[in-house]
Amino acid sequence: LMRQVAFELVPASPPQFKRTVKYIADFTYIDEKENHLVVEDVKGVRTPLYNLKKRLMFDRFGIMVREV
Repeated sequence: LMRQVAFELVPASPPQFKRTVKYIADFTYIDEKENHLVVEDVKGVRTPLYNLKKRLMFDRFGIMVREV
């Protein structure tokens, strides 16, 4: 189990952007039965920014964020 793992969604490309866009997962671990990475996020409210980053996680890495 790993906590607060950062995934780079959009890299910085000077001069327009000075920072990368990141998604920081609450928890990540390997599901040993299915042998794949699980990314979990504890959510109270789904904000528009979270929804965008969740979609980018799937588009860029093929990872479905599991909400708890």
